[in-house]
Formats: sequence, structure tokens, C-alpha cells
Amino acid sequence: MMTLGALATFATDRPTSHSPANWPSYLGPGGRAVAGSDATPPISFDVPDSRAIAWKTPIPGLAHSSPIVWGNRVYLTTAVAEGGGAAATRVLTGDSRVAGIDAADDMVTHTWRLLAIDRDSGAIVFDREAHRGVPRLKRHVKASHASATPATNGSVIVALLGSEGLFAFDMAGRVTWRVDLGVMDVGLVSDPTYQWGPASSPVIFEDLVIVQNDRHVGSFLAAYDLETGREVWRADRDELPSWATPFVHTRDGRTELITNSGKYIRAYDPRTGRELWRMSDANTQVKVPSPVAAGDLVIVTGGNPATGRPIYAFRPGLSGDVAEGNALAWKHERGSPYTPTPVAHDGVLHIITDNGILSAYDVRTGERLYQRRLSETAGAFSASPIVAGGRLYLASEDGDVFVASAGRTFELLAANRVGEILMATPAVSGDMLIVRGQRHLVGVR
Repeated sequence: MMTLGALATFATDRPTSHSPANWPSYLGPGGRAVAGSDATPPISFDVPDSRAIAWKTPIPGLAHSSPIVWGNRVYLTTAVAEGGGAAATRVLTGDSRVAGIDAADDMVTHTWRLLAIDRDSGAIVFDREAHRGVPRLKRHVKASHASATPATNGSVIVALLGSEGLFAFDMAGRVTWRVDLGVMDVGLVSDPTYQWGPASSPVIFEDLVIVQNDRHVGSFLAAYDLETGREVWRADRDELPSWATPFVHTRDGRTELITNSGKYIRAYDPRTGRELWRMSDANTQVKVPSPVAAGDLVIVTGGNPATGRPIYAFRPGLSGDVAEGNALAWKHERGSPYTPTPVAHDGVLHIITDNGILSAYDVRTGERLYQRRLSETAGAFSASPIVAGGRLYLASEDGDVFVASAGRTFELLAANRVGEILMATPAVSGDMLIVRGQRHLVGVR
């Protein structure tokens, strides 16, 4: 009986990667932002009134990294400034006209930490220090010193803690290796003295962890051995600073690692780093959204309004230096988001712009199905939308989570109060929505 009990505990703590409880990386399984068909998070809830709230756990420091879930634990990173002070946790929300583009005034000693939280109770299981020191790079007034989301395969947790390096942890939170990627100097293209801090998240593929490091000088894409941190391959890139997370997608029997950057949109062989194809994007500055899968197409968005915000739908089977006419199934010159990554579900592409305009497009044809302001009370959006239970969940910077139908017609189902700034994309784990605010992690169930 003791042996069976131990086996049962082991099975509970280490589910397969296909478990409905797992949300192992930025935008969940496969980076698609879509929960499994058996996910059932609530539609309506209220954090200040404790309605449909399982737990609410204070989290130290400041970080915009999203929570990830493996089994019965939620993992997240944070950066804690020693001495506290308002500047260390101050975030300005809204667009650049309101928040500005300056760096925050918090260049003091920080500790970068990995936390594990019990999924059922919200109790902190461990809080491990990974690194301590003054940040090597300033952060944007809207950003944090821990904006990249960690990733796990159930055996290893990897976290890109800004310019402090790429870290690997075992499942108990002990650091097993670290790689120094140099100063991830990203910021205003026309004036490199504007330091804004990185946000691209690591991606686990087979036995590799892949990182995109597009900066002012010396951009590269690289893969490291998950067990040892040994560099397996590196692809040097002539690129502008970008914040997008790379995306691994298999179609027509070929697996591609697709990157979204200011000069080119490219695809690589994720096992070797060999470039498969590229398309010029005419020096479109400030790329933040990640590529997404939409049927057999790959959708790429993003860009500064001053340099263009198209929506591209890439065909499969591309090779070499491609032109738009051959590479694209369809394109829209306008309508792309600035910060949030779109999500595709059941033949429909959903895009939320930073100012709260929600649009839906037919994946196959590119036809716009609707375009509506999400709500008259909706503020700005930096977090990406996710889909669970056939519904869209959209977290606003003002502290509300809107729920809308994920279909071909617009229907707003609920507007839910969280009560604090929301910059991180929520996670889904079975019947629970896990929301990270500026000060708390909240389990909604």
C-alpha cells in the first residue's frame, strides 16, 4: 500500500506534457495560447469581493513574466529591489504618450528569484534566489527586470533573467547551470542610450532551450543543451532590437523555428540553426508579438505605428529569400497589435490592440469578421489574449480581465475586477485561471 501511495504521489507531481493541468511556457502548450478542450476556468469572478477566488498570494518584487504550471505547482520569476522604495515597483501604464519612453529610476541591487506556488492552496512552496546584483541594463517605465516567462518540461525549468543570464533550475528550484548572454541591450533604435530591457522568453524544443537575443549590436539566436547549458548552435543576426519570443511550428512534415524581428521575419531549423527562409519587413521597429500558428499558416504581427503595423499570413513550404507575393496567403496593411500576441482558434484569428480594439479574421481568407472596442471601460492592453473553454480571456493594464466568445461574432461575456495592474498573460490549468497582478498571484476557480 505504501508503494502504491508513493507511485500515486509521483504520478500526481509529474504528469505528462499533455496533462490539462500543464501550462509549461509563455502562451501555454506549444506557444499557442489555447488551453485543452477540458479546461473550464470561470467566466465571471471578482478578486476584491473574493468571488470565485481560490487563493490570493502576495508576490515580492516586480516582474511581468507570466506564470507557468506543471502538475500541482505554479512557477514564476521576480526581481526584488533591496531597500524597496516606490521607484523599484513603479510601472506607468498606457501608451507612450502617457507613459513616455524613458527608463525607470531603479538601478539598485536586486535579487532575481524563482518561486513555486502550490496550485491548490496558493501557498509558497519555495522561494529561491538565483542572482543578486545591480541590473546590467535599465528597464522601460512600463517594463520590469524580469519580463521573460520561464519554461519547463517537467524535469528542468529555464528562465531568462534579462541581462543577468539564462538560468536552469531543477524542479526543487536549485540552479543547475547559468549562461551569460551578455548585455541584452534593447531600446530605441535611433538612440541606443534609451535602454528598455529585454522580454523575449526562452523556448524548450526537444533537449534544447532556444533564446532570441536581438539587440543594438551583436544580435543572435542560439540553442543550449537543457542538461548542461552547453551551446549547441548559434546563428548571428543583423537585426534591430526586438522583444518577440520565437515560435516552433511543424507543418507539412517540416519543423520551423520562426522569429519576428525588425529587419526580417525568418525561419530556422531548430535542431541546427540553419536558416530556412526570410522575408524583409522593411526595418519595422519595435517587434513585440510572437508568431502564431493558424491552421497551416503562420501569422506574424507587430511594429511601431510610425513604421507600419501589417498582419502577415505565411504559407508553408517556403525556402530562401522570399517576396510577399510568393510567401503570403494574405496580408492586411493595418490592424496589427503593438504589444499583445494574437491567438487563433477554430479557424478564427483574434487580435487585441493596445488601445482595446478586438478584431477577428477568418484564418483561411483573411476576411475581417468584426472589429469592436472591447468595452468602453477597457484601458490599455499589454498582456496577450488566451483561449479556454471556447472563450477569450483578455487582461487589461487597468486591472480587469474581460471574457468574450472566441468565435466569428462578437459577444462580451464578462468584465472581471482584479484590482491591480495586469501586465502578465494569465495561465490556465484545468478549472483554474491563474492571474498575475503587480502585487499578487491569484487562483481563480
